[in-house]
Amino acid sequence: MDDAKTTMAPPVYVVDPPLPPEPFRDCDVCDALARQRTEATAIGDWSKVTDTNVEIGRHHNLSHHGRASRGTL
Repeated sequence: MDDAKTTMAPPVYVVDPPLPPEPFRDCDVCDALARQRTEATAIGDWSKVTDTNVEIGRHHNLSHHGRASRGTL
C-alpha cells in the first residue's frame, strides 16, 4: 500500500491587509512620502508602496508631529 495523504490540510485563514498609514496634514515629510506612495501605486511598484507605508509609520512613531502618533490626523 502507498503512503498517499488521505486527509485534508487544515483551513487557511486570510485576513484583510492593514490599512495604509495616513499622512499628517501640514507635514512636508508626510507629504513627500505620500507622493512617493502615489507614484509607486500608479506604476504598480507594490514593493515601493510597502516601503513608503513603513516609512510613514516609522515617521509617525518617532513623534515628529508633536502629538500622539495614533489616531490624530
